[in-house]
Amino acid sequence: MTQSNPSAANGDTSSRGLWSSRLAFILAVTGSSVGLGNVWKFPYITGENGGGAFVLVYLACIAVIGIPILMAEVFLGRNGRHNPITSMRLVAERNLASPLWRVSAIVGMIAAFVILSFYSVIGGWAAAYIGHGATGDFVGGNPDTINAMFGNLLASPGELLLWHSLFMALVVLVVSRGLKKGLERSVTILMPALFVLLLVAVGYATTTGHFGEAVTFLFKPDFGKLSINGVLIALGHAFFTLSLGMAIMMAYGSYLGRDVSIGRTAVIVGVTDTLVALLAGLAIFPVVFANNLEAGAGPGLIFQTLPLAFGQMPMGSVFGTLFFVLLVFAAWTSAISLLEPVVEWVEEKTTLGRSGSAMLVGFLCWALGIVSILSLNLWSDVTPLAMFERFEGKTFFDLMDYFTANVMLPLSGMLTALFVGWCVARESLKKDVGLDGKLFGVWYGLTRYVTPVAVAVVFVYNLLS
Repeated sequence: MTQSNPSAANGDTSSRGLWSSRLAFILAVTGSSVGLGNVWKFPYITGENGGGAFVLVYLACIAVIGIPILMAEVFLGRNGRHNPITSMRLVAERNLASPLWRVSAIVGMIAAFVILSFYSVIGGWAAAYIGHGATGDFVGGNPDTINAMFGNLLASPGELLLWHSLFMALVVLVVSRGLKKGLERSVTILMPALFVLLLVAVGYATTTGHFGEAVTFLFKPDFGKLSINGVLIALGHAFFTLSLGMAIMMAYGSYLGRDVSIGRTAVIVGVTDTLVALLAGLAIFPVVFANNLEAGAGPGLIFQTLPLAFGQMPMGSVFGTLFFVLLVFAAWTSAISLLEPVVEWVEEKTTLGRSGSAMLVGFLCWALGIVSILSLNLWSDVTPLAMFERFEGKTFFDLMDYFTANVMLPLSGMLTALFVGWCVARESLKKDVGLDGKLFGVWYGLTRYVTPVAVAVVFVYNLLS
């Protein structure tokens, strides 16, 4: 049941709902982390970078970068008990640090808003493909017809707008209902459903005759196939897959009770997120290998390569429909978390209330998404930064993706790690994160030294590549 938090010691005298249990928080954070990055991106970047060796480096990066920053962001949210920007300011004031550190949360919230605007468009693609799978459109398809299916979707502003609107409406509906009736209820339904769907998909993949090949590909390291570029991609994906640098974990942490260990919870989330990514690989690669497809097919793996495979296999329509339902569920839980930080801020700063704030922010985000839709068709020739060689040929959609992923998220994450590692009192951290002795020392050392440097390397690499 929703509790109120009379945390006067934290400068918060407002009544504030809390997650009803640690499990509810874990499901919410995992729902945020498990999104298109796990089900869509992880399989194809693994394929592009040689398989098992890439997975091993990725797991190391989750431990060294992902979990430390996740803990730092949850700590800031729980310690501040407000929206991310206010929480950062309050924690800075208590530690006699500059309130300008709150720029980390500002950058993260802007990034979350922009990302959701085009993430909703991609979620709409997945929703559209549920219908294609259910009506048998994949059956008997060849590369030309499958590619034309995707091309026709992107070329139709009206159809894209319809699916984008539907997807955004579902997100706003959940967030507008608040913590207990919205966020918590949705994740307690969607996350178990997502895991069941994923396990069914893996079960089906075992019948293709190529499951062993997929296991070998994912778990047998061949470091000869791993380049420096692949290591940096693994490092960057480990950061982004946990929804870091978007103020999401600060927002979710602001609802977390004092009796929950941040450290243990962060480890559970990191392990669960990674497990989902690996299960997605085990669901996808047997199908890829069974149909002699390219494992490193890039972003088109989901919307062009796999539908071709679904159309050639027994019960392909059923499995194809199931797969895109899974993709929509994953996108939905992540999109909910992307909207929450900005809605939380508007709710605290205005008199609109939860529903009004969700509808306002959702509408503005939906409107920005129209820019992405038009960039795929009517505005496909509009490249606003073409005067710079680096951005030649990049549409509005491409630029929003580039600046959020390569500039805003790593900048926000790096500032958060530096602030927590260097500005927050060590004893305050030790008391709050729930780690003792050597474990706390390891986390503290990573947060102060290793994590900021690693994120800075990714930041510079992305800007120069």
